[in-house]
Amino acid sequence: MRLEGKTAIVTGGGSGFGAGIVQRFTEQGAKVLVADINAEAAEAVAAEHGGVAQQVDVADGASVTAMAAKAIEALGHVDILVNNAGITHVPTPMEEVDEAEFDRVFAVNCKSVYLTARALVPHFKERGQGNILNMASTAGVSPRPRLNWYNASKGWMITATKAMAIELASEGIRVNALNPVMGQTGLIGRFLGDDTPERREAIISTIPLGRFSTPDDLAMAAVYLCSDEASLVTGVCMEVDGGRCI
Repeated sequence: MRLEGKTAIVTGGGSGFGAGIVQRFTEQGAKVLVADINAEAAEAVAAEHGGVAQQVDVADGASVTAMAAKAIEALGHVDILVNNAGITHVPTPMEEVDEAEFDRVFAVNCKSVYLTARALVPHFKERGQGNILNMASTAGVSPRPRLNWYNASKGWMITATKAMAIELASEGIRVNALNPVMGQTGLIGRFLGDDTPERREAIISTIPLGRFSTPDDLAMAAVYLCSDEASLVTGVCMEVDGGRCI
């Protein structure tokens, strides 16, 4: 029960890494608001794990503000914010990604972190404590070709995490990130583009431990970083990558 008595928001909590984090958080004693653009998915995960569901578009300010208000109303306060929601473009030469898709990637992967900070950092400051966990990626450390603007958005996330951590430390707020390698989630087909066994094996061959990441790999790391066991850990971007970035 490493998160006993804690409350949390998990964006993108209706599937993939987010759903894995919700499961582990609740098993460790936290009360969780499951936020997702897919309302049915959020409701299903919340129902399974005794949480609260909220539909949210993390790229929309009004929607994020409503999510924060719902969390404070339903949970009493918020201890932990997990900025997990994210998207990618399919593997494409950088100059061929269209402007609308570029804008959407940066809105969901980057602007969302600004919007959730605007909505929840004042609440954390008022309480004198808080914990923010961002979902970055090994793509921001060791980019793969043809995912250029996704890579850049995750590099932004890594820098934002460190900048947030240093600014908010004096307020008792910790900010960390996770850098997963390609994972067994609903986005894997978009990352691969051509989702074939051969393509999967080619990617796995670049991961020394020989497999993709799973939601539970990320969830267990998230439990540690969001627990009091990590009370002196801030500004860290932890690689959960099977050794890919070595």
